[in-house]
Amino acid sequence: MPSSHHEPAHLAALGRDWIAAWNSHDLERVLALYAEDTEMTSDRIPALGFDASGTVRGKPTLRAYWSKALSMIPNLHFELIDTYVSPDSVVVFYQNERGKKICEYLRLDAEGKIRQGSANHLV
Repeated sequence: MPSSHHEPAHLAALGRDWIAAWNSHDLERVLALYAEDTEMTSDRIPALGFDASGTVRGKPTLRAYWSKALSMIPNLHFELIDTYVSPDSVVVFYQNERGKKICEYLRLDAEGKIRQGSANHLV
């Protein structure tokens, strides 16, 4: 039986909380959703001078990456389109301030923190 963190309603709520955290422009609020040993993958990571593999590991590195990204996008705003859940993850489908649609895959650990994330962009 899944933990309460992995119930569909909780996962969908996490997706909404994730959007609200980003829209607050409070990086610590966003990072509070993530595990200390989190991993994040995005094609934007190498473009901002971080790991060429496209993956950053650990909350301190994630903080540095997102801090740089947020400084470059002061008008950042996400509009939730939908959430999709599985037993241990949620996909947040949203539109950013430039009108680009993005899917963010967020996999949770046993404590309900985001252990693995992946930003997926249209090409």
